[in-house]
Amino acid sequence: MTDTSTPRISFLCPPELDGKIPTPAPASKFLPDWFRNLPREIGMKDAHGLPGLTVRACLPVADIMSLGWIIPLPFDIWAAPDPHTGHLQFRWKDGIDFSPLDQHHPGQIGGDASPFEGMMPLKFINPWRVTLPPGWSASFVHPINHFELPFTAFSGAVDCDALDVPVNVPFFWTARAPEVHVPAGTPMVQVIPYERGKMPKAEMRSETSDEAQTRKMALGRKYSEESVYAREWRRRHERTKS
Repeated sequence: MTDTSTPRISFLCPPELDGKIPTPAPASKFLPDWFRNLPREIGMKDAHGLPGLTVRACLPVADIMSLGWIIPLPFDIWAAPDPHTGHLQFRWKDGIDFSPLDQHHPGQIGGDASPFEGMMPLKFINPWRVTLPPGWSASFVHPINHFELPFTAFSGAVDCDALDVPVNVPFFWTARAPEVHVPAGTPMVQVIPYERGKMPKAEMRSETSDEAQTRKMALGRKYSEESVYAREWRRRHERTKS
């Protein structure tokens, strides 16, 4: 039986693109090689006598990178300087259904002033429309901790329960290499849904004596018990029993 109480996110592409472009998938399917290939331990003890760990063993890092969905780049893109002017040029294969990249005017971001002097804002054209139930929005962010990507995307929050067009992805080109090939299927943007009405209210105050003691005890356990975070403090993968 289908659980109709579970909110559903839908990624919708034009019918003529169905089966011709990479599809969105859970962000956990796109973890970058730099992270996947990193060993869990560094081969030495830390300052507290526990095994020294790399970021590969840091569950908060893995969890945020796995949050939500990734919309991948629909087509291959090549970037290289023009041999005559030296200006960066982008190209893609002939005969594809649409141009995957366009420009913004620098004036839209105050391109003559800090921090964007001399920079050209670009945008990926996203073929996927995102729909969510009433009351739900989504953050569209640069793929989290994907430092290997040759671009940096702007972030935005979109009320996907109301918008009926795709959200394009503004970005800056940040590649260090002069010539770059970005293949179709490369992470383009990370989509993280959230329920607008469930945002918590905030308070700022000092800890009570009990709260200070709780912090002290937790810090002691953090630095003396291996994997205590994974055993007791992680709630990322809790499932509600039906």
